[in-house]
Amino acid sequence: MGVIASTTGPYAAVGITAWYGVMLAIDELRAHNTEIDFDVVCCDPQGNDELYFQQTQDMLRSGIRHVIGCYTSSSRKLLLPLFEKHESLLWFPAHYEGFESTDYAIYTGTSPNHHIYPMIDYMSSNFGYSAYCIGSDYIWAWESNRVFNDEFIRVGGEVLGERYQPIGGVEMDDVIEEIFALKPAFILNTLIGKSSYHFFRAFRAACVARGIDQVQEFPIASCNLSEADLNGIGSEAMDGHHSSSVYFSSVDSPENERFVQAYTQKFPQASLPPVEVEAAYIAMHLLAGALAQADANDIDAVRKAVCKQRFQAPQGEVYLDPVNFHSYLTPRIGLSKTNGEFEIVAQASAPVRPDPYLVDSSAEIMLVRHVAGDHEP
Repeated sequence: MGVIASTTGPYAAVGITAWYGVMLAIDELRAHNTEIDFDVVCCDPQGNDELYFQQTQDMLRSGIRHVIGCYTSSSRKLLLPLFEKHESLLWFPAHYEGFESTDYAIYTGTSPNHHIYPMIDYMSSNFGYSAYCIGSDYIWAWESNRVFNDEFIRVGGEVLGERYQPIGGVEMDDVIEEIFALKPAFILNTLIGKSSYHFFRAFRAACVARGIDQVQEFPIASCNLSEADLNGIGSEAMDGHHSSSVYFSSVDSPENERFVQAYTQKFPQASLPPVEVEAAYIAMHLLAGALAQADANDIDAVRKAVCKQRFQAPQGEVYLDPVNFHSYLTPRIGLSKTNGEFEIVAQASAPVRPDPYLVDSSAEIMLVRHVAGDHEP
């Protein structure tokens, strides 16, 4: 099998997580004496779409039929025709903007109804109905902001501004000044990697210089902020930010306690495990479960077998929708802390059906309930 993970480049801190999650799962599978073992080929495309294409094409031409990885949506879009041509499966373990249909991908990351809709519900209820959007200039941010705009306006919100930065871009002064002038109730951040880390630091410093309490006056919400990103931001600005996700390392479950312990022992130099690690770990376990019932080269059989799997993941039970091959996941809202963790302030009571096309999700944000803090449900 293959792993395609940008362990270097502009978003290496989160790009490497697919590799970490796969390795952790394989350790567990081998420890349980499974009859299946894996010969893993890992490629580092360095955040470069041309290398994503070349390396994945080489893997598929060599006979590999299952690849876990990709972090950006642009790389995934680029690679899907390769998987369709070679009748192979991409196991995609990252946050995802939805509106994609293929028989050659399994999605263990979130659908937009898992993270964008709960975030809208939480932020508008607690902070207000005006927002400013800042994102990286590529598919994930464009589509996430489009979904956000449609739903936020539907519930009575107003988007005061929307700006984009090149991936890796750090020219934020004009954006910060515009935020101060427009005074949104909250900021939606869809930046990635170094751009995101710079924005958090620069905006916090600008607020401090003006005597503004950024956490209270200009709260920032993200659908892709994880423990790995907090390390990238640094101690001076990592606290007080809201993240809408399905997993945080602070999830209270026996499975997660074991997961975090195993992860920190295997990767002591890394942050606490972020959601991308868990999604790759889930993908590896689902793949192993499917291959116990199906030949690895029979993609139709693997698809049918994986849809029968139910995995007790660190976040809770995870399983696939057999119609769209997206995962049932449990939405949560986390608040970042100075120790590099998230306090979970809201979560769903059960796994939520994936709705990547947002056909019938408006009511599902009601599944989110507050579990910490002083706010009413």
